[in-house]
Amino acid sequence: MKKLLSAIIFSCLSIASYAQGTGLVTGHVLDKNQQLNLPGATLKLKPGNHYTVSNQQGRFEFLGVPAGTYTLEITYIGYEKASQEITVAAGKNVEVNFKLDAGGIVGKEVIILGDRLRGQAKALNQQKNNPNVTNIVSADQIGRFPDANVGDAIKRIPGITMQNDQGEARDIIIRGLAPELNSVTLNGDRIPSAEGDNRRVQLDLIPSDMVQTIEVNKTLTPDMDADAIGGSVNLVTRAAPNGPRISATLSGGLNPIRNKPLYTGSLVLGNRFFQNKLGAVLSASYNNNDYGSDNVEAVWAKDDMDKIYTEEVQIRQYNVQRIRRSLSAALDYKFNPRNTVYANAMYNWHYDRENRYALSIEDIEPEYDANDQLTGYVGSLSRETKGGIGSNRGKSRRLEERKVQNYSLRGEHLLGSKVDLDWGASYSSAVENTPDERYISYEAEDVPVTLNLSDFRFPLATSNVGNSDFEFNSVTENSDYTRENELGLKLNIRFPLSILPQQKGRMRIGARLRLKDKKRDNVFYEYEPTTDLGDLSTMPTISFDGKGFAPGAKYQPGSFIVNTYLGGLQLNNSSLFDKEADPSEYLAENFSAKETITAGYVRWDQDLTSKLSLIAGVRLENTSIDYKGNIVEEEEDLEGVRSVKNSYLNVLPGLTFKYNATNELVLRLAATTSIARPNYYDIAPYISSIVEDEELSAGNPNLKAAYAWNFDLMSEYYFKSVGILSAGVFYKNISDFIYTYSDQQYSTEKFATDFPGQKNPVPTGERWTYKQARNGDNVKVYGFEVALQRQLYKGLGIYLNYTFTRSKADGMYNGDGEKRDGATFPGTAPHMFNASLSYENKRFSARLSGNYAAAYLNELGGNEFDDVYYDKQFFLDANASYKITKQLRVFAEANNLTNQPLRYYQGASDRTMQMEYYRPRYNFGFKFDL
Repeated sequence: MKKLLSAIIFSCLSIASYAQGTGLVTGHVLDKNQQLNLPGATLKLKPGNHYTVSNQQGRFEFLGVPAGTYTLEITYIGYEKASQEITVAAGKNVEVNFKLDAGGIVGKEVIILGDRLRGQAKALNQQKNNPNVTNIVSADQIGRFPDANVGDAIKRIPGITMQNDQGEARDIIIRGLAPELNSVTLNGDRIPSAEGDNRRVQLDLIPSDMVQTIEVNKTLTPDMDADAIGGSVNLVTRAAPNGPRISATLSGGLNPIRNKPLYTGSLVLGNRFFQNKLGAVLSASYNNNDYGSDNVEAVWAKDDMDKIYTEEVQIRQYNVQRIRRSLSAALDYKFNPRNTVYANAMYNWHYDRENRYALSIEDIEPEYDANDQLTGYVGSLSRETKGGIGSNRGKSRRLEERKVQNYSLRGEHLLGSKVDLDWGASYSSAVENTPDERYISYEAEDVPVTLNLSDFRFPLATSNVGNSDFEFNSVTENSDYTRENELGLKLNIRFPLSILPQQKGRMRIGARLRLKDKKRDNVFYEYEPTTDLGDLSTMPTISFDGKGFAPGAKYQPGSFIVNTYLGGLQLNNSSLFDKEADPSEYLAENFSAKETITAGYVRWDQDLTSKLSLIAGVRLENTSIDYKGNIVEEEEDLEGVRSVKNSYLNVLPGLTFKYNATNELVLRLAATTSIARPNYYDIAPYISSIVEDEELSAGNPNLKAAYAWNFDLMSEYYFKSVGILSAGVFYKNISDFIYTYSDQQYSTEKFATDFPGQKNPVPTGERWTYKQARNGDNVKVYGFEVALQRQLYKGLGIYLNYTFTRSKADGMYNGDGEKRDGATFPGTAPHMFNASLSYENKRFSARLSGNYAAAYLNELGGNEFDDVYYDKQFFLDANASYKITKQLRVFAEANNLTNQPLRYYQGASDRTMQMEYYRPRYNFGFKFDL
């Protein structure tokens, strides 16, 4: 790495020394009326083949322009063309600023850009001029959908589906590839994961109104981080405006599932100071959503006659208060046309307060007569309340606190007339803290159970037991803590280098350092009351009779300990409770992980003709790891700490072609490489055995990073009247992919072979369930996508996209050592579809939006019967707004009009594993924008 940095500095100094006889042209492109930056503008110097594209701040630069007189022309979809004559002098900088008029005439049609079309124009101009395959969504477009968080906004992009949590989009799947195979960045800096055992970035943390632009990179260039096999999502926050900016939103709404309110507010303040040298913008957002969900879960099994039944059924009712707070700031200081420095900060603070009331009918076993005829079922029942301490902060609910923050400092510098240097330093942190999470349960053991399986989609288990039959079982409290930090440094240098006369060429070289540190530190306590807590009939309870329960009134949860009683228990009072830690619940889960990623790259952009260009390059990424995990035997005995250290180098070449067939038609072809590192906990060297559940799991320090070759062909036709028609195909060949191996017949002999020298927890003659993450051989993912954005007639517009994906995995094995032939790659949704119909005039706008994703394999079981699938889903949303004045707008939103549940099924589509309903959500408010 030292040699690479030396080479970069030497190249910079040597090129600057011969930058004589040439000059610079820099400037800024703005919307004339709204004074907003216009990114993605195409600028050309004539005569010659000098061209460039404005960046996210609307700024542009021409390096190494020979002295002379030129005409500078600018084009922007949806805006009138503009040009200006300039004279370039050797060693000097010419600064040119453009203010473009929105609209224009295309053929016989007069283009009138409303707010929605302005946002669409910005996004399409950036997408058109990007060298790689991307999808861009601007803040104006995001605001036209009723999406509270970034995840819900992203799911409307072609090739993307989301996995939900409590009714909101959280985990991203790109082109059928699971969240662990994708990356999420904020202004180009990686966002750490707040989850304890993986690398998933929780997109429901970030409010949609805090983001200016969403960039989805479906192919990578050598200057991008390589760990993004599916794709990389870059969230771009607001940049400092070009003048005074005040924007505010205030709204309120209703959640019918609990008839509780929701509140939302946001504020944006910005301006420029010190003769426009310093720009600043401050954004704040607050969202308070009090709602819940109704849930039924089941586990399916087969009896001795292969008859299918449920061995466990749970009826759950959740009450959730979700609070999102976000604050961001952006500063830029322009010392002169050659030197600009940027500072960005974002702080997201997220609360989930939750109570859960769960009736569990478990350990259900069939009973037979002497003739092996089924006579009934027997099982155990429990009623469990989940909550937290009764403080002002917890409010007798389980409090899950998540914080994600990012701070960065960047600089852009022009050295001489031919060298462009930029650098960056960033620090990011993600924390998930769940303090004082409490559970209290009452249990009725070995009671007759009746199963109603007339409809497998709605399995029902009941038992004729009253509250007096439920005796005290347990009260527990746990505190879970996960933290991940990342420090990043980068340096990039760009300078002209062409092997063809009269054609533009550019060389980029750069270096990157990422220092990652992750830790999980959980603890769990059991409390034994010193006095009898009686049965459920003698305790303070809350009852639910099933009325209004979304899956159906036949599901009657019954009575539970009221949350305020649980929250008020003085568990740490030794005269009332005996406290004892239970290491089986947390010791094996705790681990620490350190990663050091050093990278260097070379990227060469060369125009082969006036229409055809290429990007060729290679990236080197070296990963050094230091992981520590616990060896736990017999549930609670810490046998020791295992440590693993490793280092590996990935060589990642890439080649991309772009062909501008006409001014409107763009063709792209790319062959790129990328990787996906294993989840932290999967590689942590732990061993955990739970005797009570007959389960064994272990980390796999020998896991390799998955390596992918990606091939993409995309065609895009850009309508002059602001729109796009695109179609493309993609193919991915992934080696050493990671899957979860499951063996439900794990024996003491197998353990002795797999873990020689370790204490054997599996009793002789018994068969346990064993799970471990392992590398598969190879997976192929392929498909195509089509998209259309188009204005139809007098303000009417459509937005359509469809993605088809298929996969075939080779090298996944079951517990018997048999290869799972024909298995699909977990996470591959075969069909994804978005449709939106919109209308807009000078005052009124409205949109109806649908989002569909087909069912797909979510988790591989030990066999086909135990495979877990994420079911198909279709969301229908609507929103409308009306301009009362030029600055004030009133709006209304409705989400999830289809009452789409989160649903998993086991093995077959009619065998429900989980169905969780949220009902629609309604929101009304005002937006002020000056």
